[in-house]
Amino acid sequence: MDTTPLALGIDLGSSGMRLALVTAADPGAEQPLAEETGPYPREFNEPQGWREGLMALVQRLPAGWRGRIRALAVDGTSGTLLLCRNDGTLGSGSIGQALPYHQACLDQAPKAAALAGSGPAASASGSLARALTLLELAAGTGQAGPWLLRHQADWLMGWLLGDWRWGEEGNNIRLGWDLEQQRWQGSIADQVWRDALPQIRPSGTVLGPLGAEAAASIGLPADCLVVAGSTDANAAVLAAQPGDHDGVTVLGTTLVLKQWHTAPISAAGVSSHRIGGRWLVGGASNAGGGLLRRFFNDAQLVELSRQIDPERPSGLQLRPLPAPGERFPVEDPALAPILEPRPVSDALYLQGLLEGLAAIEAAGWRRLAALGAPPVQRVISLGGGAVNPQWRRLRERKLGIPVLNRPRCSAALGMARLAASALPSPR
Repeated sequence: MDTTPLALGIDLGSSGMRLALVTAADPGAEQPLAEETGPYPREFNEPQGWREGLMALVQRLPAGWRGRIRALAVDGTSGTLLLCRNDGTLGSGSIGQALPYHQACLDQAPKAAALAGSGPAASASGSLARALTLLELAAGTGQAGPWLLRHQADWLMGWLLGDWRWGEEGNNIRLGWDLEQQRWQGSIADQVWRDALPQIRPSGTVLGPLGAEAAASIGLPADCLVVAGSTDANAAVLAAQPGDHDGVTVLGTTLVLKQWHTAPISAAGVSSHRIGGRWLVGGASNAGGGLLRRFFNDAQLVELSRQIDPERPSGLQLRPLPAPGERFPVEDPALAPILEPRPVSDALYLQGLLEGLAAIEAAGWRRLAALGAPPVQRVISLGGGAVNPQWRRLRERKLGIPVLNRPRCSAALGMARLAASALPSPR
């Protein structure tokens, strides 16, 4: 009977949830033993659905494997923020819902900038602006606190531990955590609501074993370790294992660019994360595959893509944003989408949208290079869009460098590998 310890990765993505299970026998080379995916059982901004979805997915794993899981890690969408009490319970009404990562809070931008000074937290699209909005809403409802500010992955991690004190450093950069100085930026820590801030721990830190409630609810061993995870985009990079001169593009609901760099970059719309002692820089556009599903279903996307000739430009100049506002490669809360003209041919229109996304990606890599990051020599594509060969070729022509599709390198796999690194080698 195989008793090799297993590690579980949990991905809370933009459009659904995924689990990946790996063996801890081959650190750094783990391949999925099993993967499970599913939609959120509630609306994305309802935290109870994250927990319910996790319990449902874990129950799909064979009982024999569940009994061997000795570590797990969770990633979540960067910037999705909520209020909870010290025991993790939520408020009622709008106070019990999360503000999603893509929701800008324009009226809080000046105050966020004054508190943070600079960086990703000092903007309308940062978590700090969402935090100020949530705190004002809570103050106006009369609901009892005290309140904690927690990101998506951190709240679920708190439930797994039975302890909501902690926050993983990468998830809290947009709230104002300074990775270099290891403190909150500007005057954030001086505010009257400072006790709402999490105690920050680096990605990969073992925080403790599963709490009794979570262990019983999801059927995992009580000695399973909870490891501080990361953001969904960073988790995907861990799965891809890029080289020093590779760029990674996550083609999901949104378009995310990441690459290794020797130092952090401080600029509007640019994030710098530290993973395993190395800096990972990049940015996330509001544009992405989510917009494509406004016009086409999955079957249509497959069939229409086959009709595209990537060697012949569509002639369209589209800016495929889902709504006004952009975070990266430019930060402009008022930047308008350009979704017309729409030609008679659906295949030609899809090509124009894909070309527009490729143009945003190219501008993103140029922006990072202009800020000092080394020009990428190859791009590794992850996410749902990485199964599309025509889009890969359109991007390759636009970027002028090789583009590789790696759709099986999921964020959940990256988290499973991170969790496995916290276990002693069985060898």
